[in-house]
Amino acid sequence: MFRSGGAGRAVGPGPAGPPPPGPAGGDWSPYERFQDAARSYFIHADVALDAVAGVLGRRRVRGFTLERVVDLTESGASVWQEAAVCDGRRLILWHSEEVTDHEAPGGTVLDSSVQVLPLGAIGHVGMRTMVGRNERGDRMNRGVYLVVATGTVQELSAVPGDDAGSATARFRPEAFRFSKSLDDGGPGQIARLIDFGRLLGQLVPEGRR
Repeated sequence: MFRSGGAGRAVGPGPAGPPPPGPAGGDWSPYERFQDAARSYFIHADVALDAVAGVLGRRRVRGFTLERVVDLTESGASVWQEAAVCDGRRLILWHSEEVTDHEAPGGTVLDSSVQVLPLGAIGHVGMRTMVGRNERGDRMNRGVYLVVATGTVQELSAVPGDDAGSATARFRPEAFRFSKSLDDGGPGQIARLIDFGRLLGQLVPEGRR
């Protein structure tokens, strides 16, 4: 399941344009093009770009989000990478994770997955924004949480009923969660995620037609 993210309308670069892609893990929010942002942020950018391009085809990217999470395990650091790309009709979800494979050179392989979700399948887009103040007292966004849910049942569990021996079923729909904060992504990626949530909110009704 996708764990987090941020995206949307690109933050406009200055007159000189966005900086050239640097080492992986840099701030991707100044980049308008998905390709440039991925190359600046992902360790395995070529894998991500190939996977997304394979289903994107000639359609234009309307918005995107990127995320990296480093998990410390007994065998060392494991990097989770994810991207969500919207082409106006679909939500293309890619993620990768390094998994142990003692038979592979280096002892690990990259588990790369892609999922295509028609916007018409989205039944709920929810966004919560943490609004605060900066040191000058000006209003600023300090965090944002975005939830995109479908009608697909992801988990079904039994709940005891009112009568003895009776039970009802409770289901949890499939949901994709994205978040950004000042500590995770900074103000640029917070702004991109807010705009991405607004983009999905505008496009979902069109996807249902």
